[in-house]
Order: sequence, then C-alpha cells, then structure tokens
Amino acid sequence: MALEPLVGLEVHVQLDTDSKMFCACSTQFGADPNSNVCPTCLGLPGSLPVPNRTAIEYVIRTAAALNCTVAERCRFARKNYFYPDLPKNFQISQYDEPLSYDGHIDLDVDGEQVRIRIRRAHLEEDTGKNIHLPSGSSLVEYNRCGIPLMEVVTEPDFTTAEQCREYLTQLRLILRAIGVSTANMEEGAMRAEPTVNLRDPETGEATPKVEIKNLNSIRAVFEAVQYEIERQRRAVAEGRENELFQQTRRWDESNGVTALMRRKETSDDYMYFPEPDLVPLEPEREWVESIYASCPELPAARCARFCEQYELPEYDARVLTESRELADYFEEACEVFAGPAKTVSNWVMGDLTSLLNEAGIEISASPVTCEGLAELLTLIEEDVISGKIAKDVLTKMFETGRRAREIIEEEGLEQISDTGELEAIIEQVIADNPGPADDFRAGKEKAIGFLIGQVMKATKGQANPGMVNEIMREKLG
Repeated sequence: MALEPLVGLEVHVQLDTDSKMFCACSTQFGADPNSNVCPTCLGLPGSLPVPNRTAIEYVIRTAAALNCTVAERCRFARKNYFYPDLPKNFQISQYDEPLSYDGHIDLDVDGEQVRIRIRRAHLEEDTGKNIHLPSGSSLVEYNRCGIPLMEVVTEPDFTTAEQCREYLTQLRLILRAIGVSTANMEEGAMRAEPTVNLRDPETGEATPKVEIKNLNSIRAVFEAVQYEIERQRRAVAEGRENELFQQTRRWDESNGVTALMRRKETSDDYMYFPEPDLVPLEPEREWVESIYASCPELPAARCARFCEQYELPEYDARVLTESRELADYFEEACEVFAGPAKTVSNWVMGDLTSLLNEAGIEISASPVTCEGLAELLTLIEEDVISGKIAKDVLTKMFETGRRAREIIEEEGLEQISDTGELEAIIEQVIADNPGPADDFRAGKEKAIGFLIGQVMKATKGQANPGMVNEIMREKLG
C-alpha cells in the first residue's frame, strides 16, 4: 500500500495596518533600521500593550472570506521562548482561544475539486529580524517587531505540492481583494511553513511530522513540499525510518533540498499562559455582522461571473481578477464602452498592462483612465482610427494624460475611409508593383498582403484596412 502524504500549512500574514499590534509605532516597510520602535514593542519594563482594533477587524474580515466562525470570546496568550529578535523573551499570540476557527476554502486543481479545512485564523505580533554579516557577527532589526500578524492554519488536507501552490495563490488573491494585507512575499508580508508527513491509509500509522520554516515564495513552498514528500518516501522504502523524527527543517534553495535545523518543539515547550496585561476580546455581534456584510466579491466568484456575464475565456477572467484594482478598471471600462467586453479585456491585458509594466506603476495610478480607454476603443469601433494607429495613440495618452480624440484631431490621425481617395492610392500601388499583382491573379493569396502593406505604408497606417482589402481585391479581380 502506497503511503499518502499529509500536508498542512501555517501562513503568517502581516496585516496592512498603519500602526503595530500593541503600540502606535508605524508599520512602514523600508524605514531606517530600529526607527519604528518604542518601549512597548521593545518590551521595556513598565510598558503595557493595547490591541489594534483594525487588526482585529482584518482577521474577522478574513474569517468571513474563509468561511470561519468568529469566537464570541477569545484571549491572548504568552508564547515563551528566547531569541535575540524577541526582546520581551515572549510573543503575544493566541493559543487555546483563537479569534476565528473552523473554516474552509475550495480549490480547483487540475480539474479536481479539493476542499481544504481552515483550523484557525488568529492574531499575534511579529518578531524582529536577525541580520547575519559575512564577518560572523549579527545585527538585530526591531522595526518588524510588533507588526500585526495573522496566522492562518489549515488541517493536513493537502496531498500534493500542486494543491499547496494553488491554495497559496488563492489565499494571496483573497487577502489582497479584501484589503487586509499586501501579501507581498518578497517583503515578508506573507510567509508559509508547511508540515509534512506520510500515512498508511490501511493502518492509519503515520511518520513523524516535519515542519519546514519560513518559506518566502510560492515556488519555494511547492519545491520544498515536493522534495520533502519524496525524501520521506525514500527513507521508508529503504528502511531508514530512524531518519524520520519530529523535526524542523529549512529549505536550501541553491541545492534544492531540505536540511535539518533542530528537533521540533511541542506546544508545552513554549509554556503558554494567558497574557495578564490584556483582557479577553468579546467582539460585538453587530460589529462582526457589519464586517461580514462589507466584504467585497471574492476573486474566485468574480472570475466565474466574468466568464458568464462578459463571456470571457477563463484565462482572461483569471488574469483580470488577480488584482481587485485591475478587475475594477475592467468593469468600469465595460460600463462606458458599448462594444464587446473581450475587446476591453484584450487592451487591458495587452497594450495597457505592457505600458504599466514598463513604467513600473500599478493600474490604480494609470494615466489612462477607464473612460479614456473606452473612448479610444469606441473610436476604433466607429472606424475613426485603425487598431494600429490606436496603439500609438494609447502610448501618447499614457505619456501625456491627454484624451484620444484630442490627440487624433491635433495630429491628423483619422482613418482614411474615402472610397475615391483609397481607389487612387490602390491603383498606383498596383501599377508600381506588377509582379505581386500578377502573382495574386495567378492564385498566390499571400501576395495581396504585400500590396495591402504598401497601401498602409503610403497612407502612414491611416487607410481603413477593411476597405483597402475589399477595393484591392476588386481592382485585381
């Protein structure tokens, strides 16, 4: 009987609040080292914590998105351990009474529906950061210490690395859509810790759990889980069960392996006890219900709606709903533009996104408004300009912030749709290029492409392509 993997995920999410979890210090990323600190987050004697209401609201909002139950009463606990980046020698967290629990998220992985149960989503404070120098000495940076941290813990329901990857992808989309975190893994705003072991489905016997610490990319999680499953399978197959014990490992990305860090602690090792400086939390039902009611449409539901309402391919819908701002921009442009939604999708995902990437800015800062893009697309539909000219106009709109019609009128870019004018140009092109003309008459269809290209060149791309094609065929007929 093949052993089946049991994988659980703990995801630590920095909440996007202005101040820290238990003090008023800024959470600004990239500030000077140890500049966003105070007696409370440094754990100095006599300082007292005060909970951040917005952080509590963000966990409740996440609970709504993950189908969790919000506790009527919960409390904070002290998690005791010594490490240089933890100045109090304990972390304020939640232990036996989390803020939310018993949720789930449904995934579509390679056409298979998978439900992942959420054990809990609770609040705690982040630790500082150790910086190890090549000289062998270390520095401690405390700006991160005390930032509101939400820990989302699943049941061990994953059986493949692909499921873990899809879960993290969807969770990140959800967190961004509901506005609780940037979830930027490269900035440490979202970190994952998989727990991996194997079980015999016939006997129920399982190997000891292995935790992989502090993975800061979805790719790293995928590769580490994939490797660890195979490492444990090889150990069992080769009779090396002594190598399988409860432990914490790290991911060595350069060598593509997990490496032993230490034997894993149990909850007893942390000596949890209730935080004496904080009273229990009892979120008012009316407040919780108002937070639930204010949650926006989630990415998966919005993606499905885009496919149905706008008749978009699934690929387009998935790309557009990766960002709430991008999805909003698309929908607002569709409200103004009377043509097909697919046309809007093509321009947003293609030319506009390319310009945004080159400029290094987000869609929310785009110089081309959704109304401006809709006007440009309308001018194409009305044959005022060609699609090729429209690409140049969009670039100028992006660079200057001007409207499409203004640019077209000022630069004389309107499409040539006058039949008489086009006939004269086409006759001249045929006369100047007898070879390709004879080739087309002889049945070489591709030859007409060259002739049409010459017309577009002569008119600097302003000739109506449809009319050029029709008239050219008539003249050559």
